[in-house]
Amino acid sequence: MGVLSSLYTGVSGLSAQGEALGVIGDNIANANTVGFKASRAEFQDIISKNLKGILGGNQIGRGTKIGAVNPILSQGNVDATEKATDLAISGDGFFVLRGSDGESFTRNGSFHFDKDGYLVTNDDQRVQGFQADAKGTIINKMDDIKFPTALIPAEPTTEIKMDLNLDSRIQEVKTFDIKDPYSTSDFTTGIEVYDSQGNKHLMTMFFNRTADRTWTYRGLVDGKEVTGGVEGEPSQVTEGQITFTVDGLLDTEQVISSNFNFKGGALQNQQIKIDFGDSITTDKGTGIVGSKQYGRDSDLISWGQDGSAAGTITNLSFNDEGVLSALYSNGQTKDLAQVSLAKFENPEALFKVGSNRLKEASSSGSPSVGKPNKAGRGKIFAKSLERSTVDLAMEFVNLIQNQRGFQANAKTITTTDELLAEVINLKR
Repeated sequence: MGVLSSLYTGVSGLSAQGEALGVIGDNIANANTVGFKASRAEFQDIISKNLKGILGGNQIGRGTKIGAVNPILSQGNVDATEKATDLAISGDGFFVLRGSDGESFTRNGSFHFDKDGYLVTNDDQRVQGFQADAKGTIINKMDDIKFPTALIPAEPTTEIKMDLNLDSRIQEVKTFDIKDPYSTSDFTTGIEVYDSQGNKHLMTMFFNRTADRTWTYRGLVDGKEVTGGVEGEPSQVTEGQITFTVDGLLDTEQVISSNFNFKGGALQNQQIKIDFGDSITTDKGTGIVGSKQYGRDSDLISWGQDGSAAGTITNLSFNDEGVLSALYSNGQTKDLAQVSLAKFENPEALFKVGSNRLKEASSSGSPSVGKPNKAGRGKIFAKSLERSTVDLAMEFVNLIQNQRGFQANAKTITTTDELLAEVINLKR
């Protein structure tokens, strides 16, 4: 009986070593698989007989078996690429995917956009992320990451911010004449504004010193662009007044008239605020930020407005927080979504479903999904991929070790066979 049991012991070793060789072979085969985590076969011994029963001691083993095949969840090297949709995770976490077989997870960030605008894997699993609202603010809503194919709506100008200096040395008071605005004003600059349909209009601002520290401004456009105007003749769309302190700081801002009535079916009586800065009296501010009146040539320092024409997407990119941003043909940028990451209490228990994807298991715990670089989740690297954690040198060492183990167990069987032959020969 003892001799026969050694056969089974040898067979268990052959089986276990063969399975271990299969794990090593799988590691070697996936040495270039993006995001792949090498696995390790872990052996367990088998106890078949206690010579002293429950007293223990003098135990005879029955061989070995594979107790577990555990992934080695070390960080793979992060290599830079030139593809905008390549993403790598540095740290804990998995990309969240959704497909016909439900939710799954991966470390393989080799993504692309399909014909419908969805961010997908090579096997058409849709990448999940936090969505952005109409203003481009990332909100706590999970869904497929997708870029819009429709035109971004036009945005009418509602506010113009101007930072300028008006020359305090000017003494002559000019009487403004709309028919000859350039000769009858002290300073001129051009500003672009958009109507409700996204049409761009050039508004020329004319400034006149009317008293000490007091200036009147007027905004004129070509008459062909506004209701009731005449082509080739300037039409006034806004007028106001600003004053300064004795220190040259912005004190008050006053709107005298506003008549933004652009043609072409645009919104009539469009409201556009012209903000010259942090005025002391009007805004209860300091007067430091914004327009000034100093003894130097009048000049426009900077300006900006919040309107835009309708536009289409010309470029998409991810940043290092996993935020997908779009650049539009009208010069606007907008955040569309942010990649989400799932973290598990026991990620080693996730089971493989092929295509470099994993699924939740009962012993892995439920996924904790959140934003990258938060609550222990890893950081995202854009235009990068995480390489396989397979160390070929170590795998070949393990390969040799398991090969020798396989040969040794085979020798156990052949030796047992020789002993059995001797037993049979005793009958002679």
